[in-house]
Formats: sequence, C-alpha cells, structure tokens
Amino acid sequence: MQVIRRRFLQGLAAVSLVAVLATGPTLAAGPDDWAGIKEDAKGQTVYFHAWGGEPRINAYIDWVAGELKEQYGVTLEHVKVDDTANVVARVLAEKTAGKTSGGAVDLVWINGENFAAMKREGLLQAGAWAERLPNWALVDVEGKPTVRRDFGVPTDGLESPWGMAKLVFMHDSARLAEAPASLQALAEFAKANPGRFTYPQPPNFHGSTFLKQALATLIDDPARLQQPVDPARFDADTAKLFAWLDALHPHLWRSGRAFPASAAALRQLLADGEIDIAFSFNPGDASAAIAAGELPDTVRSFVLEGGTIGNTHFVAIPFNSSASAGAKVVANFLLSPEAQARKEDPAVWGDPTVLDVAALPDADRARFAAIDRGAAGLGPEALGPTLPEPHPSWMDALEAAWAKRYGVQ
Repeated sequence: MQVIRRRFLQGLAAVSLVAVLATGPTLAAGPDDWAGIKEDAKGQTVYFHAWGGEPRINAYIDWVAGELKEQYGVTLEHVKVDDTANVVARVLAEKTAGKTSGGAVDLVWINGENFAAMKREGLLQAGAWAERLPNWALVDVEGKPTVRRDFGVPTDGLESPWGMAKLVFMHDSARLAEAPASLQALAEFAKANPGRFTYPQPPNFHGSTFLKQALATLIDDPARLQQPVDPARFDADTAKLFAWLDALHPHLWRSGRAFPASAAALRQLLADGEIDIAFSFNPGDASAAIAAGELPDTVRSFVLEGGTIGNTHFVAIPFNSSASAGAKVVANFLLSPEAQARKEDPAVWGDPTVLDVAALPDADRARFAAIDRGAAGLGPEALGPTLPEPHPSWMDALEAAWAKRYGVQ
C-alpha cells in the first residue's frame, strides 16, 4: 500500500512539474509588451486620485471611465481629492509602513512640487514607463518641452503628460473695453479703479501662480528661478516683487484685507460684477464658463506682454499600485487624439493638448480643427510666449514670505 501511495505521489509530482513547465509561472507583462499589458489590465479597477473641484473636469473623467470600460475592460474609479499633497502623504505613509504592493492609489493627477516630492522620496513606479506608452510617440516633445521637465525637474518617464496650462487673464469687455497689457499697467488700473481687481489667497494654487508671474516679470535675473531658492539671496531676489505688491494691495478688492479662496471664487466675483479682471490657468476657461452660463458672453481673454507662466500637468503611478497595467492603459488612453481633442473642446473642459497636432494623421487633425473655441478663446499665436515655472522650492518660500508679510491666514 505504501509503495502504491509513493508511486501515486511521484506521479502527481511529475504531472505538476510538466504542468508548470508547460504553462510557466504567472508573470506580469514586460514594460514593452503592450499587448500583454492590455491583457493584464482587463478586469482591473484603477483608483484615480484626481482633483474633484470642477464639475466639467469630473464629467470628462466620467466619460473617460465609460470609454475605458467599453474599449479595454478597465474600471476607472475617480477618487476626488482637494489637495494632492494628501495623496503624496498617503503613499509615503504606505512606504514607511513597508506596504510595497496593494497600495490604495493606482494613478494620481500631479505636477510641480508634489511630483518633485514623490520623485525625491522614491514613491513613483520606475522604468520610464510613460515614454514606453504607444501614444507617447504623438506627444509634442520639441514644441512643448515642459512635457519632460515638470517645474524644472526632469520627469525621466516617471509621469505621463495629460494637458497644458497657461496663465490667462479675462475681463468683461462690457465694463472694461481695453485690458491692461503689462504688470505695470495692471497696477495702474488697480490704482485708478480701487476694489476692481484681486487675486486668490496664497497658498491657493492660482494665488501662488500670480505671485510667480509677478516675480518672473520683476526679478533681475529670471534664470535664478530655475534653480532652488538660495536663502541668502531670497530677500534680494524678491525685493521688487514685494515692493510691487505693497503698492498694489491698498487698491485691491476689500482693500487687500481679504482675498477670494480660489480661482472659481475669483471668476464668480467677475460674473457678479464686483471686479473687472480675473484669471485662470486654462486658456479655454473663459469660453467654457460662457458656454456653461457662468460668465456673460462679453468676457474676453488676454495675456500680458512678455509672456505668462505655463506648465504641463501629468498622471503618475505610485510604486505600490494595485493595478499597474490598468493605470498604464488609462494613461495611454488619456494621450489618445480622441481623448485629447475632447478635453481641448471648451464645451467639455477646454484643456490644451500635449500632442503635436500638426504631425497627426488627417482624421485626427480634423478632430482639433473642428473645435469651436468660442469668442473668448485665444489661438496659439495669441497666447504669446510661455514663461517656465520656477523650481518647486520657490513656491513654499514665496507662500511663507507672503503670509508673514501680509498676516493673512
């Protein structure tokens, strides 16, 4: 009986060995095996942590989710966040706890200081995966160099570009026929029209961007902004900025003693007729707001002479994502001409594309040519030069100095 049992076990072991040799262990597809990645992605649920404060953007992500489910069998769950820094902290906490797989975040909408922090702390999936996506070949690397440098920090393929942003101002032409064309002209307008201009309170992103725009215009050597802040030179580098703000603040809305909380609140002040000038980091925002009935159809967009701050925003995969293959399929779809053209339409979102539209096939170029940019939209030539974002270290330093100087908490 023992002999029979031993022979049975030996036979079972042999069969098992043959089965393993025949099928091999279950392995994830390699980074360049796109067919394998798509197969691995089927049935996965991707938890996409992305800002949820704009209904138009939320609606666009809902559309993306529907397309991914239908085309790739991937479920996309939009986890709405109000501060990406909290997402970074969560991934960092998981790493600190030794959670190297099964993380809560599969994909995150990110750029700037948060990307720099995740890269520095080793929180991102390695392997230059972003530049191995099939649709990376469509990205305008030459014309839009910020797709490879995020606030001056090389992306190294650790995040995939999703859209372009540029500081654009807007005014209601029914009340203000001619908009100021420079930072100095803006200050003169505010002095001549007390209470008709303001900006969001830093550290709100748009408020801090306004500070960076002014600093980039006023600093003696703009090249310093591409390097980390030198504490020994900070006061000298920002002296002209704070002198300009000191002169501006008494003429602001509510005499500079209160500030709107966000760009949306700033836009609402323009819609309510309380101020004459607002701004956005989206060149299509004014047209989109007009289309949505949020602004009067007399609002027009403009930029300042010498250029305005611009950058690229991205999606990134944390090192311990639970659905890495699905996240790559999402990132690749977000780069598709179909998704990029829909996103650029002001009636949908109005977020400019990262693709080289001129190099696309005729059918895909036609998608972009058909976009109605509205009366408030600015074409590529009218947007003027793009000023690069300062190194991320400038953001914290400016926000701290602003809060200390003006005592607004």
